[in-house]
Amino acid sequence: MNTTPQEYLLPGGAISINALPKIALHDHLDGGLRPSTIIELADSIGFELPATDAASLGAWFADRANSGSLVEYLKTFDITTAVMQTHEGLVRVARDFIEDLAADGVIYGEIRWAPEQHLGRGLSLDQVVEAVQEGVDAGIESVAQNGSRIKIGQLLTAMRHADRGLEIAELAVRHRNNGVVGFDIAGAELGFPARNQRAAFDYLAQEFLPVTVHAGEADGLDSIRGALFDGRALRLGHGVRIAEDVTIQREDDASTFVTLGPIAQWVRDREITLELSPSSNLQTGAIAAWGDDLLDHPFDLLYQLGFRVTVNTDNRLMSNTTLTKELALLSDAFSYDVDDLEVFQLNAAAAAFLPLDDREELTDAIIAGFANA
Repeated sequence: MNTTPQEYLLPGGAISINALPKIALHDHLDGGLRPSTIIELADSIGFELPATDAASLGAWFADRANSGSLVEYLKTFDITTAVMQTHEGLVRVARDFIEDLAADGVIYGEIRWAPEQHLGRGLSLDQVVEAVQEGVDAGIESVAQNGSRIKIGQLLTAMRHADRGLEIAELAVRHRNNGVVGFDIAGAELGFPARNQRAAFDYLAQEFLPVTVHAGEADGLDSIRGALFDGRALRLGHGVRIAEDVTIQREDDASTFVTLGPIAQWVRDREITLELSPSSNLQTGAIAAWGDDLLDHPFDLLYQLGFRVTVNTDNRLMSNTTLTKELALLSDAFSYDVDDLEVFQLNAAAAAFLPLDDREELTDAIIAGFANA
């Protein structure tokens, strides 16, 4: 198992955020490697790294990712994907990933990753999915042996700039009984609209496989519109720039009026989930229109207006974070208490790409876990 996570307490020190049950909906497999594992895997394939000890390598990732640009942020994945090109590497990374989620109190996680980026050493698309699922199963078993339980689903991702969307969609449907619960598109958002993958989305709709789409991160309302219209997205990956469709008017008498544009109205009223990732949104410049500090993040505005907000890590390695840490940062910034954190987890349970009965079990587990906090 990984090292013991840092403990975070809610104000007053009576409640450990670490101990609260959590759900992770937006967590990239190739963004959650342990630095120590990267070093071991790189050594086994002769791949040169920018640092050769775990602490220095972790710091390198965090520094490079803190660029204010999604494009620059994504370049760090050249290293992580390089060590995820073999069966052994994929199994190892997936197992570590599940163990680390469980150590952070996650009881259900959806891990997203792009199979097309892991074919460099001869594996097929089906083989890489099977390898990741083997690692997931091993991680679940390891967690069980340590007295805990965790449930995991795979989200298969197609890269926006490539032309393999339909192929990956078909792959996802082929493996829906082998751990895959949904589909995603990711990568450079600006200039690669969801409509480019329309054939994939049409196929998935016919097969009734749920979809989340990265949108409203490096591009604005048009990207979100495309995710909803072309992608039939049930969730928005990040979606933070939906706040561009929210108008706040302050009158001289200190009254405040908030008006939602048509896209924001639709997203709120249909409870389309926002997979918000606070630290990552700062690093990639997704909230640059509002500021460069967590206090400037539209998270609280969207929460107060009734959007279905969830809290996510995006890439734990690049952001040097955990789900517990993200919740602690938000609590410090916006004075959230345990009831607010429970709402975020209940939102995630409701949005999970699981059958209704399983989502209700997650809801019950969240309620029970918070009641015992």
